[in-house]
Amino acid sequence: MNLNDIAKRAGVSRSTVSRVINGDNYVSEKTRQKVMQVIEEVGFIPNPAARILRTQRTEVIGVVIPRPLSDVFSATDPYYYNAIIQGISEVTQRRGYAMLVWVGNVSESAEQFYQRILKNRLMDGLVIVASVIGEELLVKDLLKNETPFVLLGRPINFADQVSYVTVDNVAAAEEAVKHLFSQGKRRIAHITGDWDNVDSHDRLEGYKRALRAFNIPYDENLVVHGRYDRQTGYSAAKLLLAEHDIDAVFAGSDLIGVGVIEAAQEQGLNVPHDLAIVAFDDFPIAAKYNLTTIRQPINRKAVDATTLLIDLIEDKVKPPKQKLLATQLVIRETCGYIVQKE
Repeated sequence: MNLNDIAKRAGVSRSTVSRVINGDNYVSEKTRQKVMQVIEEVGFIPNPAARILRTQRTEVIGVVIPRPLSDVFSATDPYYYNAIIQGISEVTQRRGYAMLVWVGNVSESAEQFYQRILKNRLMDGLVIVASVIGEELLVKDLLKNETPFVLLGRPINFADQVSYVTVDNVAAAEEAVKHLFSQGKRRIAHITGDWDNVDSHDRLEGYKRALRAFNIPYDENLVVHGRYDRQTGYSAAKLLLAEHDIDAVFAGSDLIGVGVIEAAQEQGLNVPHDLAIVAFDDFPIAAKYNLTTIRQPINRKAVDATTLLIDLIEDKVKPPKQKLLATQLVIRETCGYIVQKE
């Protein structure tokens, strides 16, 4: 069964069948449905090699996750990457594309990882999950080769040339810390996530801006750098509580925030009376712990980034395109607001 056979059965030309298979917009919906019905009836599967030669596209996108496999499929953090991959998958299925996932390896350098990706010729474009220090090695070559790509996060370099989808981490963090100030807190510590991630830098900047707005001097001793995980929150909170008189913590993620809650409760402190906490993400675990947090639309970021990438691949838009998604402060019990209202 070939295109000519499909055309005869559908009562259309061979070129019309070809346009339907290739998703050409210049075909009426009635004709498209008629051709697709024949294709489904006979079980026709287009030759992928012929399609690639004809369209110059593989209909495969790369998903670059610059983190080791143990982080991506971590039992302690089943939320972030799951939401990202789910969002990308929703779009690729709808648009008829496949995913090729690239995950970092602890045994190789960032440069080796990125070189492996650049040598691959099976992808039409890339979604780069997270903006991290060192990614300029990949971004520079992608720009040079005019390879379509979209970054999930604010680019560290080449910002005016790169397409990306993100949230305003600076403004969101500032809102979180100002909310703690509004609850009467003044000795507010901050626990960051992975320091090679630009989101961590931006959230620290938002923390600093909030301090300046209330004329509070920045104290680097009240900032602890860690990872976006529960253990970081627990260990950092124990350190801060042992060495400093703090009354609140802005946690760089929900998992960090949960670790802070556990450390505080272990020391007999009441959250939020003795220690108030605001975090970032609004994963399902935040509601479980009544954690006040900044909600960011993680799945939506992935959906919008993948949609933009495929539009770039199909020449429906021209780069660079940037999109900022809205965040929301979700007030629960750990900040003290609800307790005060009661």
